[in-house]
Amino acid sequence: MNVLPVSQESIQKGAKIIKSGGLVAFPTETVYGLGADAFNPMALAKVFEVKGRPRFDPLIVHIAAIETLEKVADLSRLSDDTRKKLFLLAQKFWPGPLSIILPKNEKIPDLATAGLSTAAIRFPDNEAAQKLIALSTGAVAAPSANPFGALSPTKAEHVRQGLGEKVDLILDGGAARIGVESTVLDISGESIKILRPGGTPREAIEEILQVSVDREHGADKSEYELLSPGMLKSHYAPHASLSVHTDKEIVQIPNEGSSCAFLFFDDKTKDEWFIKQNQKNALIFKVLSKTGNLTEAASNLFEMLHEIDESGAEKIFAQEAPNHGIGEAINDRLRRGAN
Repeated sequence: MNVLPVSQESIQKGAKIIKSGGLVAFPTETVYGLGADAFNPMALAKVFEVKGRPRFDPLIVHIAAIETLEKVADLSRLSDDTRKKLFLLAQKFWPGPLSIILPKNEKIPDLATAGLSTAAIRFPDNEAAQKLIALSTGAVAAPSANPFGALSPTKAEHVRQGLGEKVDLILDGGAARIGVESTVLDISGESIKILRPGGTPREAIEEILQVSVDREHGADKSEYELLSPGMLKSHYAPHASLSVHTDKEIVQIPNEGSSCAFLFFDDKTKDEWFIKQNQKNALIFKVLSKTGNLTEAASNLFEMLHEIDESGAEKIFAQEAPNHGIGEAINDRLRRGAN
């Protein structure tokens, strides 16, 4: 297994692999991505094959410089108003966890966008990712580096466990800082829509654009109408059966023994559950943030779900986060992972 810590040498090696049509798993501020040359149809086909990803689910194109945007997007198709919105968003949120739906440049193969005339594009806020992209072809298509539908990887070890020898190189940059995927924003229509909540909160986008932002619920879409990754009803799922509950609901759920686990949002609810159920320890439980900090909770979400899966638990009872800021992304991942 070719896992190397992030260094100038390992990044250069990864860039050569991408330029030659191979696959490199790399860290970003959100989760680890499985990167391929965004201009190479054969390399893109490998991404779908390695992940077991259906080809109707589009990829996100990652860039490492604003100047590269015109190589992956056809900005001539944007109205003056949309150009203004794009400038404001890029100025405020790039690099960062925001993917923007734009008309695609004809150089980007249809395979990358599931045949759509648009592409989701983002500029990741991670130095290793930026160097890898810049040293390769300037544009890397990268979904999360995990088997399709499974928990997203926030560490190199998660990639190794999930994809193993199928990846030519895994760059180990430590734990992802944000821990949930990017927000995907569509600015191309009459109304601005979030297609997938993520690391950039809705409220921050609304403040910059001074407009109300709608939410597109992909669960009601057919597979042929998906405009971005992360819109399928079932996604981000652990091996264990997962159910999602409010703070009032979860304190009423009894301990079912070692086969079940609890994922609390904060210590307050966890303590209330222990008192209510007259428990002292004995079961598997995790707390996303002791103080109820949404940013900390998001960064811990997938890591703690991975740990619960590794414990052998068969059931997970998870508490919702407050549904604002990045809490909207936390709840989206929990609900899509529920089964």
